[in-house]
Amino acid sequence: MRPLLWIPAAVVALAATTVACGTGGDPGAPATTATQAATPPDDQLDLGATVDVRLILEPVSLNPFSTSGVAVDQLLLDNVYEGLVSADTADGDKIVPRLATSHEVSPDGLSYTFTLTPDAKFHDGSALTSADVVWSLQQQIAPGSKGLRAAEFASVAAVSAPDPTTVKVDLKQRDTFLLWNLTQRGGIVYKKDTDFATLDAKDNGSGPYTIANWNRGADITLARNDAYWGAKPKNAKVVLHYIPEPSAANNAQTTGQTDVQTAADATLLQPFTANPGFTILRGTTTDKFTLALNNKRAPFDNPDVRHAFRQAINKEDVIAAYGAGIPIGGPVPPQDPWYTDLTGTDAHNPEGAKALLAKAGHAGGLAVTLDVPNVYPRAIADVLVSNLKQVGVTLTVRQVEFPTWLTRVFTNHDYELSIVDHAEARDIGNYAKPDYYFGYDNKQVQADYAAARAAASDGERDELLRKVAKQASDDAATDWLFVNQTHTVVRTGVYGVPSAETTNRFPLSGIAVGK
Repeated sequence: MRPLLWIPAAVVALAATTVACGTGGDPGAPATTATQAATPPDDQLDLGATVDVRLILEPVSLNPFSTSGVAVDQLLLDNVYEGLVSADTADGDKIVPRLATSHEVSPDGLSYTFTLTPDAKFHDGSALTSADVVWSLQQQIAPGSKGLRAAEFASVAAVSAPDPTTVKVDLKQRDTFLLWNLTQRGGIVYKKDTDFATLDAKDNGSGPYTIANWNRGADITLARNDAYWGAKPKNAKVVLHYIPEPSAANNAQTTGQTDVQTAADATLLQPFTANPGFTILRGTTTDKFTLALNNKRAPFDNPDVRHAFRQAINKEDVIAAYGAGIPIGGPVPPQDPWYTDLTGTDAHNPEGAKALLAKAGHAGGLAVTLDVPNVYPRAIADVLVSNLKQVGVTLTVRQVEFPTWLTRVFTNHDYELSIVDHAEARDIGNYAKPDYYFGYDNKQVQADYAAARAAASDGERDELLRKVAKQASDDAATDWLFVNQTHTVVRTGVYGVPSAETTNRFPLSGIAVGK
């Protein structure tokens, strides 16, 4: 996982409309979303401009090989580092060429051959060749690899370089996820013999930006790589300001400290509504706000308790408190081709929840603790406290710093309940990992997921993954509170700002400022 940390779909085209929060109206002041103005020709742009962008979560390290957290991907993917292929979030996560101009798949699906662009260079000026690609993928598939995404390449038998611009990947079995996984962090191409421990001090990617400065706890500055092999960024620098508090982020945007505010709080959009100085963009996300139930710790090792908690929580209340989102009822967002509407499973039913708790031996009440990163609005936890109190559960909320969450919950599995935004795309495989922090262990789910990866067609894969999603929901492996709908506030005169799925990938090179 890359918890906020983490899909083919049609991205929402933003027409001028009144924002609706969840499935009902916004109880606060409604805001207006709009399509983004087309980027003017270069002669009407300030190509030397610095763009200031508000993000929420700062990465704990700039080493993308082994560092957890989607903040790493948001910052580095397609900006500083690149892979053979990429995902175009503006076109429904369509897989598109990047360092490889093309690829071919053998008829049996067991070999992929990639042709590299001959122009790519690393930031140190050295040419990027097939030897670098081979070395990078070998770090993922090596026995005992420390790569965060190494497990995604278990199907790879060997990687070879027939010549400097050709890479051949041979598989042990068919893998319908291979190309997608290559668009993600595990597919990054590093310079051969890179010492990953040095990447905090000096990046050496092949992307359109270099890391110019990291002011820890405040901001990261990316500078245009003027020697970049591809299309040059339409800005000279981007300063990424890490401002987790929504009101502080609003203040930065309204006072001109930032040009772009990502993940704007949907309940605090009033300063930008009908304001000619700003445009509010609304976009899809793969952000699944998930209530993790520790399946390996009492009382959540009892399925009846897990189902009771799911039925006790009113997802519409949670969405209203957060400001924008849609219920899903399972681990798959609507963008995925294997999405199924599972909102009817464990629908809100307080009386049913009470009965299940009584069956599990907790008729007299139950007390549990919720660990939640302090970057999320307290209002979400407050709804859970209220909903669970109605069925006899006392919920103690423990807000923690995100690094603490990563250690305590994600790594050490030392928790009962936890909330986190699982922002990564196509992460259904997490439910096939019994050692994942959920502690969910279903052998049929694991078998179906393995079969889906090795399926002979996408249709067969999708049908198997629908089974995985349904089983995980039927087992109450976790509870899925909602899929976030994101709002991005853009200062007038700024163009080309990504608006969809920006938590896990935020390409910066197209952002431009008018003269």
